[in-house]
Order: sequence, then structure tokens, then C-alpha cells
Amino acid sequence: MDTMELKHALGDGLLSFPVTHFDGNGRFNPNSYAEHVNWLSGFDASVLFAAGGTGEFFSLTPAEIPEIVRVAKEAAGSTPIVSGCGYGTEMALSLARAVERAGADGILLLPHYLIDAPQEGLYRHIKAVCQATGMGIMVYNRDNSILQPDTLARLCDECPNLVGFKDGTGDIGLVRQVTAKMGDRLTYLGGMPTAELFAEAYLGAGFTTYSSAVFNFVPGLAVEFYKALRAGEHQKCSTILTDFFYPFMAIRNRAKGYAVSAIKAGVRLQGFDAGGVRPPLNDLTAEEMDKLAELIVDHKRPV
Repeated sequence: MDTMELKHALGDGLLSFPVTHFDGNGRFNPNSYAEHVNWLSGFDASVLFAAGGTGEFFSLTPAEIPEIVRVAKEAAGSTPIVSGCGYGTEMALSLARAVERAGADGILLLPHYLIDAPQEGLYRHIKAVCQATGMGIMVYNRDNSILQPDTLARLCDECPNLVGFKDGTGDIGLVRQVTAKMGDRLTYLGGMPTAELFAEAYLGAGFTTYSSAVFNFVPGLAVEFYKALRAGEHQKCSTILTDFFYPFMAIRNRAKGYAVSAIKAGVRLQGFDAGGVRPPLNDLTAEEMDKLAELIVDHKRPV
């Protein structure tokens, strides 16, 4: 897939990040993962992201990520697969080349590891990764990697394969400045945890889509909300937020890391052998699992 095809696909509809499945010993479980990705690819998502944030990128070894991408690519049919990539510059360069060889259609460049960096350092880091591959790249603006509009403009001028900007800051003023400055040079993706909670605000700021974590276990509902949002059906959006997303948020907010753990729990409740999360995250308690099961009872996977 060339960079312009990827840019179009990223902006063409709802996106999602499959969880990474582990077996009872905490190792990657390719069979269950492939089954899950194949199920998700049957719903209306324009791109799936392998080994992304919801896929516990931060807990994976560099050797595991290309294998996860390869399995996802085989299981997803015609749905494009974008791989997570990150850490320090040299590791990110190595990962970018490895996932390209594994068949990825593009890269989501997550924030670098640990340390804050000046704008010039972020510019050099992102430019180096862009120049290491011919794939399309989307940058993830959050935490210690927050690009200012002028820095992003420099990167757009010098890196033709930089095609997307994902925001997880929640700073609507900043992202509106980005969309005003960059226009249609980039595709814009909302990337807040449980992005549906912020989708209307991001749509008003010029973002056309977002990544849905709950698509992992209630894909039909996720697509229904996305279509209502794009159709301007505000009352329907409000109803779905009230009936599902706000109660889900209450579970998600019970502990740090549950933005991932609760999603993986939902996948298990749908009958997939996804396993638990890796440390330093914790799985939901039995009580919390019961609450989540009650919430998704009307959205069980067809047998």
C-alpha cells in the first residue's frame, strides 16, 4: 500500500487497535489473536493497528512485534494493518524496518521512551524514522512527545510519507491550530482513551475519525456510534454514551491502566482466549468483570 492509499484509508472510517493475545504463560498466542483480528475485519473499520497502545506495545519485546504484525496481516484480509513503533530513535528505526519486512502497511510512531525532549529533538527523531522506511507514518501526539504546529509543519515539508497525526492530549486549542495550519496535508485521528467520549469535540476541531478501543469487543456498537456521529445524530450519540460509554468509563476509571485492561477483559467476555495483561498492568477484579459482563450482555458475539 503506498502512502497516499494509507492516508486515504486512515481517514476513511473508524479505526481500532486489537489487543495482543497471550497464553497462560504470558507468551503471544497467534491462533487466538488471528481469530480475533479476523472477526474484527468483518466489521466496518478502515484500518487496524497491530501492537499499538491497546495492544500493549509497551510490554512487548522488539522480536515479538514483527510476528504480531505478520499474523495480523494474514488474518485481516483486505483491511490494512498499521504497526506500533517507538522507543528511542535507534530502536524505532530497527522496528520500522522489521515491521515493514513483516508486511505492515504503515507505522504509528508512539512517543519515545521516558525523557522529555525539545522540539528540535522531536523533529530529528521523527524525521529519522520517516526516512528509514517508505511506509506511511502517523505520529502520536501525547505525553512526552507533543509537537507544536511549526515543528509538525517542518516535518510535513521534509517527510512526504508523514501522512497522519493522532492526538491524545485532549488540548482542543492545540489540535485546532494544527488542523488549521496543516489542512488536508495530513489525516487527523482522535486518540484519547475511550475516544468516543471526546469524538464530538474532535470532530469540531477538524478531525474526521478516531481509534475505538471498544471496537475490540463491541464492534457493532462502535460502528453504530461512529455512523451516528458522522451523520450528526446527536440524540442517538447521547443515548449510546449514556447507556454504554459512561458506565464503561466508570469501570475504566477504577484503576490505572484499565484503559487497556478493561478492553482485554471485554475481549475475553466475548469468548476469545486473549489471556491477561502483562505487568505492570493488572487485570480487572471478579466484581469488575461482572459489571462489564452486565454492560455488554446485549452485544455478545454470535455463536
